[in-house]
Amino acid sequence: MLIYGLGLLAFSYLAGQLFGDFLGEVIGVQANVGGVGFAMLLLVLLHNYFQKKHWVKSNFDEGIGFWSNMYIPVIVAMSASQNALLAFNHGILPIVAGTLIVIIGFALVPLISSIKTTQS
Repeated sequence: MLIYGLGLLAFSYLAGQLFGDFLGEVIGVQANVGGVGFAMLLLVLLHNYFQKKHWVKSNFDEGIGFWSNMYIPVIVAMSASQNALLAFNHGILPIVAGTLIVIIGFALVPLISSIKTTQS
């Protein structure tokens, strides 16, 4: 059933949004800074924690898998609604920062791929 895991997704999303708003206030920008990313990270961490504690049943795993697959397109759609043109008009820093993050991400793929998890 796909409804399983929706509560965990909702909790992760709300906590991520709150943290993103808080982080935006702390650094002085009147915007959410990384709230969706923090939500995704929290969802992954909580799901892994629940699996290690053996609190997860197969229906729950299927629900989390479904919502995780749906989450990526939602993030892309939310990112597309941000004002990227305004960021590019304010100098070279957004271009450098974006390029640097992509390069670091590509460089970390082999490292992350080499991490092996043990199944108990």
